[in-house]
Amino acid sequence: MFRIVRKEALKPTVVLFEVEAPMIAKKAQPGQFIILRVDENGERVPLTIHDYDREKGTVSIIVQIVGATTEKLNRLNEGDCLQDFVGPLGKATETEGKKKVCVVGGGVGCAIAYPVLKKFHDDGAEVHAVIGFKSADLVILEDKFKAASSILEICTDDGSYGRKGLVTDALKELIDAGNQYDEIFAIGPMIMMKFVSKTTEPYGIPTTVSMSPIMIDGTGMCGGCRLSVGGETKFACVDGPDFDGHKVDWDLAVKRSRMYSDFEKHKHEETCNLFSKEAE
Repeated sequence: MFRIVRKEALKPTVVLFEVEAPMIAKKAQPGQFIILRVDENGERVPLTIHDYDREKGTVSIIVQIVGATTEKLNRLNEGDCLQDFVGPLGKATETEGKKKVCVVGGGVGCAIAYPVLKKFHDDGAEVHAVIGFKSADLVILEDKFKAASSILEICTDDGSYGRKGLVTDALKELIDAGNQYDEIFAIGPMIMMKFVSKTTEPYGIPTTVSMSPIMIDGTGMCGGCRLSVGGETKFACVDGPDFDGHKVDWDLAVKRSRMYSDFEKHKHEETCNLFSKEAE
């Protein structure tokens, strides 16, 4: 069993969990992920590692409460235990040898973008960051991004914080201003990563995206996380999660990511109703 040692609400629907998992903390690297189960009857959910403390033996994840499993997870408190917490899985993000990079994050994907950004910074690269959110009340990790990047652009859909508009608009402005990036790293909603890749492609800037499609076993055996990259079938859990954004078949990836959205919405409502009845 894996004990929750810290739970912190970053926003009403975004929560950080620090979990006691010394073997994972010992080997975890930026870009890798874990798969957890809340209880013995729970589904397997992949979540990218936000941070780790090798001395304390803990791993941190940031979760957005959107489905039945994340709703169940949010009902747990410090001292409670998770049934399973498996990892680290996937390949670590390659950050060495880059002189100047731009990291683009969207929504809760910023929880994944930050450790990669910090690793680029620690490896000596000049780091620029563009992060986007729907509104001011969903902005997370701003101070951490500021501390590890020389330029930080914050975008909101409604203009309630930072600049109004899309991350791709801010990214294009940085490129057109003469910034010559060795690499763009993007993580966030599928549609955001698609258009970041479309934005950078005409400039010929290498663009890496972190893919989080449907996953089940995390070992490449089930095929649930398959993607088409450069015309070849890849599995995000073992071949990724990082891929060349200019080679991903985005139409297929977006379609697969939406396959179970109606089911997930229904299960979330069902779970909330169940908790409400138990509270009565």
